Amino acid sequence: MAFQSKEHADSYWRENLRLMVVLSVIWFVVSYGCGVLFVDALNTIRIGGYKLGFWFAQQGSIYVFVVLIFVYAKKMGDLDRKYGVDDE
Repeated sequence: MAFQSKEHADSYWRENLRLMVVLSVIWFVVSYGCGVLFVDALNTIRIGGYKLGFWFAQQGSIYVFVVLIFVYAKKMGDLDRKYGVDDE
């Protein structure tokens, strides 16, 4: 990667870290929050005959994780193009 200046590189890494923190918080809230902390409240709701808390712990969190991977890839591609460090 060739940045135009140190400030340019610092700005890139700041935005990169901000994105990683936001996605990590979403990951934590979905996996730990929905699967453990909020399970009793979520279990009052049923989806397809299953309690929502159970569904999040077993299936829902996996779907969210896959979506987060695609969101991260898209956002990082946008960030790389913004700072001119993409492969193209």
